[in-house]
Amino acid sequence: MTRSRLRELGITIGSMPTGKYNAITDVPGVLVGHTTLIYDEPRIARTGVTMIVPRDGSIWHDNAPAAFFALNGAGEMSGTHWINEVGVLSSPIGLTNTHQVGLVRDMLESYAHEKGYTASFLLPVATETYDGWLNDIYAAHVAKDHIYHAIDSATSGPVAEGNVGGGTGMICHEFKGGIGTSSRVIEVKSGRFTIGVLVQANYGDRKDLRIDGVPIGVELGYDHTPRARVEYHPEGSIIVIIATDAPLTTDQCKRLAQRATIGLGRVGGFGHTSSGDIFLAFATGNHIPDRSDSLIDLKMLPHLHMDRFFDGVVEATEEAIINALCMAETMVGFNKHKVYALPLNDVVQVMKKYNRL
Repeated sequence: MTRSRLRELGITIGSMPTGKYNAITDVPGVLVGHTTLIYDEPRIARTGVTMIVPRDGSIWHDNAPAAFFALNGAGEMSGTHWINEVGVLSSPIGLTNTHQVGLVRDMLESYAHEKGYTASFLLPVATETYDGWLNDIYAAHVAKDHIYHAIDSATSGPVAEGNVGGGTGMICHEFKGGIGTSSRVIEVKSGRFTIGVLVQANYGDRKDLRIDGVPIGVELGYDHTPRARVEYHPEGSIIVIIATDAPLTTDQCKRLAQRATIGLGRVGGFGHTSSGDIFLAFATGNHIPDRSDSLIDLKMLPHLHMDRFFDGVVEATEEAIINALCMAETMVGFNKHKVYALPLNDVVQVMKKYNRL
């Protein structure tokens, strides 16, 4: 079977409707770009960078309320102290590998300076998961041009998933992982809104993997599909980025980011000690100028309407992770390490066994 997204297999997560593309780009103005690096000479590259660009690129000066939550902190996300202080996102969000998160952060700053997007200082958001099993991570493959390309090529519409961008060399539940995305349309009395999620999934044990509650990891054990790593290895990590066009305040973004934990738990993530599980939510329904000398008017969603957003982020996080697994392909990389893709034909058969199709 060719690689397919979860719904193309006849499997539906939750009950809420998705947006047109079932992707974070269903949120108006949110763009996604990738640079993918796969080559064997002079050193093995299985890595890349992914950029999430809010407000059609005007996020630099038209900031958005934002907040983050760390389920477990064995990971890095730059710019979070400033977000915690002022409650806004003021840059695109870069996702890459652990050893190059600093470069992505620095190049976001350089890009803004070269384009004239910042008048003083900038504390951009860059984040990571570790791809050193498939990628020669000390070769530092990602360079300035790759980062700029991911920003400049960011578009709306369908989002490439699996072995792309920052997710190129990632492993999830001991199958091939990577980038995944999903969205939900939220209907409340205060309006109709969209919530989108993008994940870089690189965590988890085989035995814990579940799809819509079905124990896929147990059913497809090591006798069925060999594990990625036989020797002891630290847990990987997951980054979850949540976007919505609703007029949320910073504290409401924080509440939204926290709920991604439930979606992760549904798939089988537990935030173990050496796992970096970091979630960031931003909302474009309010506009906060980077420089202003006058009062700024903000709207706020009624707190009682947040429950549907919590439902949506849980469903979309769960489905985004599984989409990453469904779209990722078997990969051979550094030191001839091989990581197998989730076998979709067998997933379908297991789901039939549990009457979930």
